[in-house]
Amino acid sequence: MFVFLPKKVDCGIPLKNATMSCLRKSRQRTVSEELKYQEQCKNVAQENGKRLGLEGDVDLQFLLRGGDLLKVKSGSWKKTRFLQLKEDCKTVWQQSSKRFKSHQIFSLEDVNSVRHGRQTDGLKKYTEPSMEDRCFSVIFIGRRKNLDLIASSKDEAKQWVRGLEKVISSMRNLNRQQNSEHWIYTCMRKADKNGDNKMTLKEVKNFMRQINLEVDDSYAEMLFTKCDTSKSGTLEDSEIKHFYELLTYREEVDVIFKKYGHYKEQMSSDDLLNFLQHEQREPVGLEYAHKIIEKYEVDETAKQMKQMTKDGFLMYFSHEEGSIFNSAHKDVYQDMRQPFNHYFISSSHNTYLMEDQLKGPSSTEAYIKALLKGCRCVELDCWDGANGEPVIYHGHTLTSKVLFKDVIKAIKEYAFKTSKYPVILSLENHCSVEQQKTMAHHLTSILGSALLTQPLGNYMPTTFPGPEELKGRFLIKGKRLNKLAASFNNNSTEDVDSVSEEDESAEPKENEEKPKDQKSKKIKLAKELSDLVIYCKSVHFSSFDHSKENQAFYEMASFKESKAVNFAENSATAYIHHNMDKLSRIYPAGSRTDSSNYNPVPLWNAGCQIVALNFQTPCREMDLNQGCFLPNGKCGYKLKPEFLRDPASQFNPVNLSVGPWLQKKYLHVMVISAQQLPKLNKDKQSSIVDPLVKVEVWGIQADNAMQQTNHIDNNGFNPMWNSKFKFLVYVPELALVRFLVKDYDASSHNDFVGQYTIPFTSMQMGYRHVPLLTKRGDLIPSAGLFVHIMILDAV
Repeated sequence: MFVFLPKKVDCGIPLKNATMSCLRKSRQRTVSEELKYQEQCKNVAQENGKRLGLEGDVDLQFLLRGGDLLKVKSGSWKKTRFLQLKEDCKTVWQQSSKRFKSHQIFSLEDVNSVRHGRQTDGLKKYTEPSMEDRCFSVIFIGRRKNLDLIASSKDEAKQWVRGLEKVISSMRNLNRQQNSEHWIYTCMRKADKNGDNKMTLKEVKNFMRQINLEVDDSYAEMLFTKCDTSKSGTLEDSEIKHFYELLTYREEVDVIFKKYGHYKEQMSSDDLLNFLQHEQREPVGLEYAHKIIEKYEVDETAKQMKQMTKDGFLMYFSHEEGSIFNSAHKDVYQDMRQPFNHYFISSSHNTYLMEDQLKGPSSTEAYIKALLKGCRCVELDCWDGANGEPVIYHGHTLTSKVLFKDVIKAIKEYAFKTSKYPVILSLENHCSVEQQKTMAHHLTSILGSALLTQPLGNYMPTTFPGPEELKGRFLIKGKRLNKLAASFNNNSTEDVDSVSEEDESAEPKENEEKPKDQKSKKIKLAKELSDLVIYCKSVHFSSFDHSKENQAFYEMASFKESKAVNFAENSATAYIHHNMDKLSRIYPAGSRTDSSNYNPVPLWNAGCQIVALNFQTPCREMDLNQGCFLPNGKCGYKLKPEFLRDPASQFNPVNLSVGPWLQKKYLHVMVISAQQLPKLNKDKQSSIVDPLVKVEVWGIQADNAMQQTNHIDNNGFNPMWNSKFKFLVYVPELALVRFLVKDYDASSHNDFVGQYTIPFTSMQMGYRHVPLLTKRGDLIPSAGLFVHIMILDAV
């Protein structure tokens, strides 16, 4: 199962550059030793290629050989770098072709995407258009800078992109069990300091610290002695395999297996069905049990007999059928033909910003990342730029500027890669009339027929179309000079007219009241831009009664967070009914200069659709947003519960009364164990996680609750709690459940390890695996929690 390779051998499939690098960096070896090392490199690479389903793949072989590329940092900084995928098929070496001593590495697990062409701000700025086909970029997760590269030819660039995409895609498709085995294997290789394919007692102790597990010397010696059957003082071959099996033994899974299995080593299909029906509470038949065995059983003899071994049972828990997330909600499953305003819409605030609100960079990359996360409403703050070209930035601050047309090009390219449902472009317009006309030109010429320029149908609408009808379309939110009916009545308006400025920048600062006699500031609006606003016309909000009596369904207001929260707490029913007819957009307070976020849940409870958050900031509020939009295919649209859409509803999330929304449930959660939690301080070998788990419920005020386990000392590898919690949830349809793992510290705050947030209604009952995500919402491949979930009616 495990093939070791000395760390000093850095070559994949032999190539002149790679071989020279290997020779210069390694100790002096004989020719036969060198050939043996290179053969080991090749064998390990082949094994990992096979594991990824890429055995013999031409593009993988290309990456393993490596090659020279031109790295671009600025107009004057362009240097040749040798890039090569290492034999683990996961790590990429980047080194100077002239100085083999200097090198950098990065893991493909840290790569968000690979893009062909001049698609980053850096390549657009520092390379010529004629080099378009030779350019490509490696985009990293988080705030790490892009790696911009130029290949020697168009075909070579395509092969780098194609190869890297294949490996990354294959890595992401590995199941949790495969990720776990590979992670442990990698740690074993790191612990094998002298590269002799054996493990001494000292290396075993080092390995345990690598996997986030601190044990006393007597336990380590006992484990080592038990596995060292040859009495050689080292572990090798089958002894290492035995050591791995002892280390990864899952007692809690073994107990479940023995409870339902009537055979010592195997579970019959009837036994499995009994487990699925009574423990997992799944309404399935024997045929489904046979499918599970066929899909996950690793022993061919057991599979033929329609039986399941412990290994197959563990494999089941590592896949979506054993996950806490209901796989029926993985794809779009909700009715997508309801009026547009009947959905919660994943929305971003000041989307162009990569960091803070005052001096951070603006970038097209921020739009790309938000759209790829399923965001369906992005914001564009538009100002006059040089040479007649409008720019986007946070006005009157030191944030950098990005061209409006470049943003629109990026949006067009990435808008519908994650979701096919409509994208709203929320314009905050501060441009002169001439540059507004330029904006309108760029919108129409770049977005083409995907830009909605007329209401759907042949008659003046009285309500919104559904997301299904608007698939693949862009909607503009902004000011409009006239009513929408003018589009049908051919009522002409002036080419330029004034409208009140009601955007964020016109709002008074926090704790500052707008004088009653102060008139709204007027801005001139170009007809060309005005006519592009169809279903999302920005208007001033005066009161709920005024909106109901005087404003059309497509006229919508933006609320700063303090005003929206006040309505949600003190006028909830009125706010909910307002949102049954119209769209509401919420944005963070101006005082959040650090790009922090507010809690979106109370605003969703009040039926607000466009609850805009700072997507660039990793935080609990973004966890909740990601969890809310996890089901329904992560499409960025989530149908509101019936009681937030029914005009007869009297639902009030603050003062709860009896109604169809009241579906009291008891949520029983047992946090059993965790597996392979990441080390937080990777540079300090002795630093081991002391994990604890918090279980949080977020929903209406009466449902908000949190309970936590005790912490486990020095065990991030396989800590076990068996802690039981009970929650009373009044409105399950609005509730989110968040599992948060922290590293306990008695002298300071507890550090974040991982989290997972899921809608209450998307949880599966029984014994379930809970994946864990990083601060930025990316999957931690091998880590997870093992829990038991039971949901009962509360009488």
